[in-house]
Amino acid sequence: MHFEKINQFDNLEFSYICKHSGGYISRNHNIFENIILNSLNQFIINKAVFGTPIFKLGEGNKNLLILAGTHGNELSSQVAALDLINKLLTKDLNNTIYVVPFLAPKSTMDNLRHYEEMDLNRSAHIKGSLSCCLLDVIKELKIDYVGDFHTTALNSNPGIEAVFCSKQPSLESYLIASYISNSVCCELIPYDFAGETYTGAIEDVCNLNGIPSITGEVLSPFGEVAKGSIRRSFLQMNSFLEYFGD
Repeated sequence: MHFEKINQFDNLEFSYICKHSGGYISRNHNIFENIILNSLNQFIINKAVFGTPIFKLGEGNKNLLILAGTHGNELSSQVAALDLINKLLTKDLNNTIYVVPFLAPKSTMDNLRHYEEMDLNRSAHIKGSLSCCLLDVIKELKIDYVGDFHTTALNSNPGIEAVFCSKQPSLESYLIASYISNSVCCELIPYDFAGETYTGAIEDVCNLNGIPSITGEVLSPFGEVAKGSIRRSFLQMNSFLEYFGD
């Protein structure tokens, strides 16, 4: 995978995971009105028109991935991922950090949970799915750890602010999630073995492939941005990075 350096933004490179998934983020007014329209965010949004962009910052010890937008109508974590890129751009990093702010920009544009009628968090094991393409990129880039960040609504699953993880086969999934849970004061939801409850979740498929991963959830109605939810998601992402010294 080739990453292109961005001259106007020091320490930032980008590439594409997929070039068939692009969308106009600005057409989803529920997310667009919550995005600070500085030059960096405008650049990122423009790149999302042409596919699923992935951004690289730093050059360090471990390869970390922050993911948002697995479900296009879970908006707060996608805005938080943009805020995170802005913060990391001027930080001296100890690790190499990759950020995917919109896994399926087309779904975000349409404010839809699914991409091409497929739940991307139940299809990472299905060849040809967008989430499986992401997994291929994770392997190609030799990503060491993954944080997949979502939102959840009341009376849905889990319906509370929480961090999902598993204890086997990647125990560090549990250790990372425990750290985040204690750091930001949210629920810890551990499973004994990855994939025992859900099939094809990105977190589970990564853990089953020996890549310790967690899923963060904050409260916000689907398709909307609840007050304070962007900040809560940002704190989860930041805690994930702090676990590794960033």
